[in-house]
Amino acid sequence: MSVSWWIWAVLMLAIAAMLAVDLFLHRDNHVVGFREAAAWSGIWIAAGLLFGVVLWAWQGGDVAGTYYAGYLIEKALSIDNVFVFALIFTYFAVPAAFQHKVLFWGVIGALAFRLVFIFVGAELLETFFWTAYVFGAFLVWTGYKMAFRHDQQTPPDRNPVVRLVRRVVPTDPAFHGDRFFARVDGRRVATLLFVVLIAVEATDLIFAIDSVAAILAITTSTFIVWTANAFAVLGLRSLYFCLAGLLRRFVHLHYGLAVLLAFAGVKLILSETPVGKLPIPVTLGVIVVTIAVSIGWSLRSTTPDTEACDADAAGSSPGTACR
Repeated sequence: MSVSWWIWAVLMLAIAAMLAVDLFLHRDNHVVGFREAAAWSGIWIAAGLLFGVVLWAWQGGDVAGTYYAGYLIEKALSIDNVFVFALIFTYFAVPAAFQHKVLFWGVIGALAFRLVFIFVGAELLETFFWTAYVFGAFLVWTGYKMAFRHDQQTPPDRNPVVRLVRRVVPTDPAFHGDRFFARVDGRRVATLLFVVLIAVEATDLIFAIDSVAAILAITTSTFIVWTANAFAVLGLRSLYFCLAGLLRRFVHLHYGLAVLLAFAGVKLILSETPVGKLPIPVTLGVIVVTIAVSIGWSLRSTTPDTEACDADAAGSSPGTACR
């Protein structure tokens, strides 16, 4: 699928405009409650689904179906990001009022990382056929690790990138409001909030490799892969504030995500065999059924807390409101 440069430019400007509106509406660093997060989630999901309709009218049902498959798998994988973000915010005791700002700039970094990975990955797959086997094996191995080693989390402050930044950049181990940098004893230093941002970016860097490889298993069209990633990632912040308090109930979701990654890996490998690429309806069906079964299984295996868990009313962090 060949897309003119001006269409890329219009898309980038539209994404920048949506991000600018979001930043402006949250300039006061207020605590994002469930209702506000749900409203924003609805807006971002509607934007992603409507873009698929535009593709359907412009390029036809096959292209739109490919986009929706990529969008769904990225949206599902982003739930695992939410788990880790909640862990990071809890570990560093980040005030609820500052979490949206960290996630906002985290999304900016995520979009940049993914743009690079998409073009590099697509070029490799188009140039060297054997990279499909490498990427496919990587996705299968990642799925295995997610299924059987999901609880082996590295403490955020032991992340190599975080440790490197702390070693290179003078850092004050305290929050200074919502600032990433502050002046302490006449010296400009990074604040703890900046360390949290680096932890979020470093984590998303790993997730970006998995998710981009998974969508490249569906299509190597950079435009489709980028838009599916972008519209899914744009709603990541509101998704966090919606789901962080419910994460304790998604006890089996990682098995579903593992299946999706392994399926993407097998699909990518098969694309370079006589079997060829699996039909998009089959791909969409596997994604939808896997997500539905893993979420349904999780909800049936757990029960809601009997105590009131309204983070909006309590004014607490979504990741710590319900225990």
